[in-house]
Amino acid sequence: MAATSPAASAAKTLLRNDPYHVFNFFVEIEGIFAGGFSECSGLQVETETFTYREGGVNDFEHTFVGPIKSGPLTLKRGLTLVDSMWLWFQETMRGNVVRKNGTIYLLNKMHIPVVWWNFKEAIPVKWTGPDFNASSSEVAFTSVELAHRGLSQPQTEHLKAVFNQKTAGALAIAGGFSRIL
Repeated sequence: MAATSPAASAAKTLLRNDPYHVFNFFVEIEGIFAGGFSECSGLQVETETFTYREGGVNDFEHTFVGPIKSGPLTLKRGLTLVDSMWLWFQETMRGNVVRKNGTIYLLNKMHIPVVWWNFKEAIPVKWTGPDFNASSSEVAFTSVELAHRGLSQPQTEHLKAVFNQKTAGALAIAGGFSRIL
């Protein structure tokens, strides 16, 4: 049995299509890294529907598509001295409402963004401070809830094609497809 070179093994690993881990993400708002969040929830888009019963038709109801709605995004992280999310929320409380666009990036094992979701025109609508407990040694967490005007997930097919092209080049350098596939 022929030994596989380290480069060929690495190239073969690149070709695997494993699911991504949920802990490997970051958030950017208005082109600026918004900090290391430990949790992000609310990536949800829903199409509202309504039904109509047609007279004389008793075996089904018509279902019609209504508006699209997105719930709020919730970002949670450990409390630090620099809290840009609190400052943004504080400005909103003062009546200075500044809507911001942002992106949530999911990274692969090599910390390269592979999937992302854009949110548009977000405003902070709720800020939650830490719960204190003298008998606990847990990290103090804060969270901010962002209302926004929609989520989108850009098409990444062209990025996958570029990645596959570069991977094919790496495989050719490693000795070609035939030896590792």
